[in-house]
Amino acid sequence: MIKLTVAIITYNEEKNIGRCISSVQSIADEILVVDSFSTDKTEAICNEFGVRFIKNTFIGHIEQKNFSLEHATHEYVLSLDADEALSSLLLAEIKKVKENFSSDGYRFNRLTNYSGHWVRYCGWYPDTKLRLVKKSKALWRGTNPHDILEMNSADYQIGFLKGDLLHYSYESIASHVNQTDKFTTIAARAAFAQGKRSSFFKIVSRPFLKFFRDYFLKRGFLDGRYGLIICFINSLSALLKYSKLHDLQLGKKI
Repeated sequence: MIKLTVAIITYNEEKNIGRCISSVQSIADEILVVDSFSTDKTEAICNEFGVRFIKNTFIGHIEQKNFSLEHATHEYVLSLDADEALSSLLLAEIKKVKENFSSDGYRFNRLTNYSGHWVRYCGWYPDTKLRLVKKSKALWRGTNPHDILEMNSADYQIGFLKGDLLHYSYESIASHVNQTDKFTTIAARAAFAQGKRSSFFKIVSRPFLKFFRDYFLKRGFLDGRYGLIICFINSLSALLKYSKLHDLQLGKKI
C-alpha cells in the first residue's frame, strides 16, 4: 500500500484541528501540521495526537501550502485546511485508491457548513477541489487569499472520488462578515500588486452582478434564510474588494 501524508496548515485553530485530525487518522501514514505560530491551544492539541508539527512564518496562504507540500515525507499528499474534515464516504474512497493510486491527482466535492446549515446552493456546492495529489506533479497557485492546487506537469491523470470534504466555515454571520473584511483587504492588495485597477462602474456593478448570479442563477434562495444572508455578504465582498482597490489607486491606506 502506498503511503500518504495529510498536510494541514493552522493558525489559532483550537476549535477545529482536533476534528480535522480525527477524520484522517485511519488513512494517514503521516499527519503534518504547518503552524503559523499559534497563540492558542493548537500546538497542544496536535501534540496529543502525535502529529509532526512544524512552525513556519506565514507569508501567504499559497506560500504556506507549498511549504507543506515540500516538507511532506510521502509522495502522495492530501492537503486540508484545519476547518475541514472527511465524510465517511470520502474516507472510504481514499482508502480504496490508497491500495493502488492509479492517478496523479484526485478531485472531490466540498460541502460547507454555515452556522449549522449545510449549504447546497449559492454557488458553494459542489465546489469541486483537487486536494489529493502526487506532490512532484502539483503546486499551489492562485491569488492570495484564494489558493488553488493545480497539476504542475504536462503529463498527468486526474480521478474523481465520491463523498464530500466537509467544510466547517463560519460559526456565525459576524464571523463571515469579519473574514470578508479581512480577505477583501488581502485580495485588493494582491490585485493592486498585479496591476489590476478598479473604477466607479466596477464598484457599483460587481456587487449587483454577484448577488444576481448567486441568489438567482445559482439558486441561493433554496438555502432559505442563510442563502439570502450568504448571497448578500458575497455581494458585500465584491463591493469591499473593488472599493479598497480604488482607495489603493488613490494612495490611501486600507
